[in-house]
Amino acid sequence: MPPFRETFDHIASIVSRWTGRPLTFLGCCLVIVAWGASGPIFRYSDTWQLIINTGTTIVTFLMVFLIQNTQNRDNAALQAKLDELIRATQAKNEFIGIEHLSDKELEDILAECEKHRPAVLQRAQARAGRERASSPAPRKPAARRKTASR
Repeated sequence: MPPFRETFDHIASIVSRWTGRPLTFLGCCLVIVAWGASGPIFRYSDTWQLIINTGTTIVTFLMVFLIQNTQNRDNAALQAKLDELIRATQAKNEFIGIEHLSDKELEDILAECEKHRPAVLQRAQARAGRERASSPAPRKPAARRKTASR
């Protein structure tokens, strides 16, 4: 792995852990409150507004890349775990690596899997019906008597 990528992954991990903490959120809220409270001091000037707009835009722009990096890493780890489960069980080994197929190929596989769906739905509906039949009936609210208006 190139040194830049290792450094980026390391920094992205640290920043994503740090930014996901409640204290970080509270700190950001305090910055916004302080900015808002400073409005009268700066007479709500264009520069005062530009500071918060620029700051939040820069942070948002950078966070998009960090979040995407974290999601890519988490997704790759999850995919590896699923592939190992498929490999180690009686599941179809043909499913290993299907995330690299085209959208059309994935849709075809999904359509093939959906052929088995009706039987699963019937079993789920039957189970739900049995559970409803075995649970006590909900109490109905007492009927309200109409009162004559005078």
